[in-house]
Amino acid sequence: MSLNILQLGEPVLRQPARKLSLEEIRSRETRQLIEEMRKAMYQAPGVGLAAPQVGVPLQVAVIEDKPDYTKDVSPEVLKTRERRPVAFQVIINPKITRLDKAEVEFFEGCLSLAGFTAVVPRARKVRVECLDERGEPRAIEASGWYARILQHEIDHLHGTIYIDRMRPRTFMHVDNFNRHWKEKEMAEVERLLRYK
Repeated sequence: MSLNILQLGEPVLRQPARKLSLEEIRSRETRQLIEEMRKAMYQAPGVGLAAPQVGVPLQVAVIEDKPDYTKDVSPEVLKTRERRPVAFQVIINPKITRLDKAEVEFFEGCLSLAGFTAVVPRARKVRVECLDERGEPRAIEASGWYARILQHEIDHLHGTIYIDRMRPRTFMHVDNFNRHWKEKEMAEVERLLRYK
């Protein structure tokens, strides 16, 4: 089974996904789904993928931010974004809670809206209570880029896409982002695009 990542407009991307029972989580079908989602995420490549993005309306997401994804990113940018590698993990039936009022804004993209990006405000720090691929309870406290990835993928499980939260004036093609905006500080992006 090889999975295709669906693009915006598919109804499953806008509908809330269903929670899984422990029996379903531990099933051969779910194990196979997780493995195929992992392959699809790597092939894209991306740092996260939710089951609705491959046409499966279940509350399952896979996440991994590999070290080689940031090898060409400057240390200053990594520090500003609080971005560090995140080991492969599965989150099932997640419940997310903000841990502080601080919000951070950075450009964000999505495998289901290929070729585009926009500035999205997100909570800087979150706590996620979920089940792992074995059905074991897990609590994750995350900040910075890891918190952003979790919020993005959990949004997918509720039928929400980053464009629902974005600063509309910042929506652009990734080629133009790479050409004009990639190396700019967010304060300069805000000033030039006048999005607040």
